Amino acid sequence: MSYLRTAVLLAGLTGLFMGVGYLIGGASGAMIALVIAAATNLFAYWNSDRMVLSMYGAHEVDARTAPELYRMVGELAARAELPMPRVFLMDNPQPNAFATGRNPQNAAVAVTTGLVQSLSREELAGVVAHELAHIKHHDTLLMTITATIAGAISMLAQFGMFFGGNRNSNGPGIIGSLAMMILAPLGAMLVQMAISRTREYAADDMGARICGQPMWLASALAKIDNAAHQVPNMDAERAPATAHMFIINPLSGQGMDNLFATHPSTENRIAALQRLASQFGGGFTPPAPPRSSPGGGPWGGAARSRGPWG
Repeated sequence: MSYLRTAVLLAGLTGLFMGVGYLIGGASGAMIALVIAAATNLFAYWNSDRMVLSMYGAHEVDARTAPELYRMVGELAARAELPMPRVFLMDNPQPNAFATGRNPQNAAVAVTTGLVQSLSREELAGVVAHELAHIKHHDTLLMTITATIAGAISMLAQFGMFFGGNRNSNGPGIIGSLAMMILAPLGAMLVQMAISRTREYAADDMGARICGQPMWLASALAKIDNAAHQVPNMDAERAPATAHMFIINPLSGQGMDNLFATHPSTENRIAALQRLASQFGGGFTPPAPPRSSPGGGPWGGAARSRGPWG
């Protein structure tokens, strides 16, 4: 059902995009809009992962520089039947994470140092599994496309204001162009956020199945949500269009589960995970804890005790 809803929302976003193009320039305007969108999406398809990782100052780690984290990602990727993604760390005190990449073969999982430092290994496994679920569902590409189309709609709406609409074809004129400039980007934003919320629920469900314990992820979500309201993520504040990529909204002042939220409310997500845990009971098999490494903690620092895994 979530895939059907996502497809309907994406179709609505595409229709809105074409409609704005038509209002500006008639049939030819719609075709020009389509060409612009195709070119933008093609660029985003090949470069979006590098752009967002660079935006957040993420640096790639491996089995030598972050042995525990790298091993954990590898174990969970194997459970999810995914290729090993690249692993990145962001030097940011706010606990958070996102996945990016155009497909599972070219995917990356990025976590903040705040996430690794503040969560137990079980909770960290839940978060990594959630991000791997996004990769398995191809959500990383989907969200890139929706963000690109939404941005193109805003751009076209501004063009409509400059050119006064398609007057020769009974277009909107000045007043209609003003309305379009306001309502079209708002509509695109609402659809984009609705798609994001739908995919978060699906990733929570799949992530819980990958790591084997829904409550690991539920506990992590509660901790991250609490910290996100207290620890600012200045990189995200400077690039709010990327907020939907994170497991929890990194921007200050996140509200409840409503039309303007980039994510479902954390309370609703935890409740869904609790229902899943109750449904499956003890039927899930948790992954084996990662072995301690002589090099120390998850990114090569001193080893610390954090919960049942160490």
